Amino acid sequence: MSRAAFLLGAGRRHAFGWVGRAVLLLCLGGLVRPAGAQELPRRAPDLDRLTQELFAEIQSDQVPYEDLYETLLQYYQTPINLNAAGREELRALLLLSEAQISSLLKHRTDTGPLLSLYELQAVPGWDQRTIYRVLPFVTVQADDPNRARGPLWQRIRQEANNALFVRYERVLQARKGYTAADTFQGRPTSRYLGSPDKLLVRYRVSHAHDFSLGFAAEKDAGEAFAWRPRQGQYGADFWSAHFFLQERGRLKALALGDYQLQFGQGLLLSSGLAVGKGAETITSLRRSSVGVRPYSALLENTFFRGAAATYQLSSRWEATAFASHKRVDANLQQRTDSLTQYDEFGSSLLYTGFHRTAAELADRHALQESVAGGNLGYLSHDGNLALGFTAVGTHYGTPLLKRAEPYNRFEFSGQNKLALGAHYSYVWRNLLLFGEVARTTGGGLGGLNGLLASLGPRIDAAVLLRHYDVNFHTIYGNALSENSRNINESGLYLGLKVRPMVRWELSAYFDQFWFPWLRYRVGAPSRGNDALLRLAFTPAKTSLLYAQYRVRLKPRDLSSSLGRPVPLPGQQLRHSLLVYYDTQPTPRLGLRTRLQASRLRDDDNLPWRSGYALSQDASVQVARRVQLTARYAVFDADDYDTRQYLFEQDVLYAVSIPALYGQGTRAYAITQVTLNKHFTFWLRYADTHYRHQTTVGSGLEEIQGNARSEIKLQMRYKL
Repeated sequence: MSRAAFLLGAGRRHAFGWVGRAVLLLCLGGLVRPAGAQELPRRAPDLDRLTQELFAEIQSDQVPYEDLYETLLQYYQTPINLNAAGREELRALLLLSEAQISSLLKHRTDTGPLLSLYELQAVPGWDQRTIYRVLPFVTVQADDPNRARGPLWQRIRQEANNALFVRYERVLQARKGYTAADTFQGRPTSRYLGSPDKLLVRYRVSHAHDFSLGFAAEKDAGEAFAWRPRQGQYGADFWSAHFFLQERGRLKALALGDYQLQFGQGLLLSSGLAVGKGAETITSLRRSSVGVRPYSALLENTFFRGAAATYQLSSRWEATAFASHKRVDANLQQRTDSLTQYDEFGSSLLYTGFHRTAAELADRHALQESVAGGNLGYLSHDGNLALGFTAVGTHYGTPLLKRAEPYNRFEFSGQNKLALGAHYSYVWRNLLLFGEVARTTGGGLGGLNGLLASLGPRIDAAVLLRHYDVNFHTIYGNALSENSRNINESGLYLGLKVRPMVRWELSAYFDQFWFPWLRYRVGAPSRGNDALLRLAFTPAKTSLLYAQYRVRLKPRDLSSSLGRPVPLPGQQLRHSLLVYYDTQPTPRLGLRTRLQASRLRDDDNLPWRSGYALSQDASVQVARRVQLTARYAVFDADDYDTRQYLFEQDVLYAVSIPALYGQGTRAYAITQVTLNKHFTFWLRYADTHYRHQTTVGSGLEEIQGNARSEIKLQMRYKL
């Protein structure tokens, strides 16, 4: 009998209890050792494969992959204790179905705490593929690991989970933005004010459900390294720091410095793992109320700066309060006519985080933003019902007023806005009902309601209905939508996942959406749809093969009518195909092959345009402390609309997803060297060659020639 079958039988015979399971596990060839060493050896997460398998979209630059990677790495460094985690914490992983979560919680109730990660094989619904996915992010501990560890300062000083990162990046070719300024109509043209070097320093020390302390400093390429206290710049252009405490009696969380918040379905407050529509058609649809989280990523606009705390009012009620004040990038303008009601106003908030030219520097931290609010949450005794009420108030030091364009008619204007919302989730048998509704200043309503259902051991389904008014305004919300913001949209999402046999999985979704008002580049109310079908086969736990087809019909003004006073709306139809194979033929060798292609046209009377990319990756463990990774890819795309996004492996904590169009090749190589338990080094070189081109890029990024090469070096020092 196999070990899995043996354990499965043991899991069903609850009469054995804790002692019986311990004896059974100890009989498995000494797999479980006493005390705190009863876990499987933890492996580093393969974030590239995980992204490909669960969250990858064929053509998308809207998903904050850096925040996604950062969140998954946080779970790796501070893994979830499966003996203590509740539904919301398990949902936050986005790797488990609701039936699997319920099955684990029932197993804990019936048989007591898990004795080892090997015991997951005895949990109904937890197949080998699921266990292999979650292993890097979970642990099994019998009691509170922070008990009797001494004072906080001593725990921080003795913590082994700490690291200092230093990274350097540069494009090797000369770009126009770094050359001497020429003149145009008697005036010098714009140039970057800083060097072409990108620098990063980051340190963090943390322990699960105890504390997190860290800081980060970053200078982007083109930004000046300067000391300008009056402008809020102290050397590097961007600084971030946080101090985070958890589980101090009734004080469940305390964050000082930079932090994120996530409650309900992310309609008002969303952070971290918000991946939208993608290859995972079920589990990523619902969000989890993880509350306050420390922020250590490098995105310069997705966090709060100030303080937040969560306090347990009683066994069933928790309250969270937060306050944030920071300066954000904005384009400020002066009144030019009597029709404008403000002497000075911000026409737009800017989210690129770049401050390289004089114009970009003028917009840096130009607007003061103050945000405060809270959440009151209720959790039933059995954990099946969760309710929450959220309030978020925002004040800007300078009024906001969008440009006088027809599609901006219902956009927010002014200095103050208030948003109130309520959210819920309820588990009944194999069903999960969830949703959130909110109202913002001006009367705009937004809401979504969803249902996840396990229709059988091998079938999962999802339904989500959403509606966001044209005057619904939220800055830090990011609920599921087709738009980049939750505004001016209604939609119906249907998802399905079927496992017809072992190792096979079929997943699909269909999303119908409507836009009741005008949008940018869409001069009339419109509608569209989006559908995906994926077939995946897992020959072994180290191999994955899937084929994915996606079709999108999205409204867009016809390019031939852009000169008209009122452009003619049309429909852009895009077909996309993706085939991906990942295998590890030997313990030291990994191979990945990816073929993707897309075909689109803007109207029935216009010609089709297309693009494709083919890549081959190889990863080799050449020695115990040395690993090499390389890729060679070819691409051919007619224009920017048919560009191909290729996920690339990178140094730890870095993300690379270049958009390739034109004709050419792209290759990169990464060398990772672990000198000892303290020092690890990465060296990455990437090169893109274009055919039939004499320049690469445009504007200040233009390169004379047909190649663009990048180098990246990183050092990690563990104290």
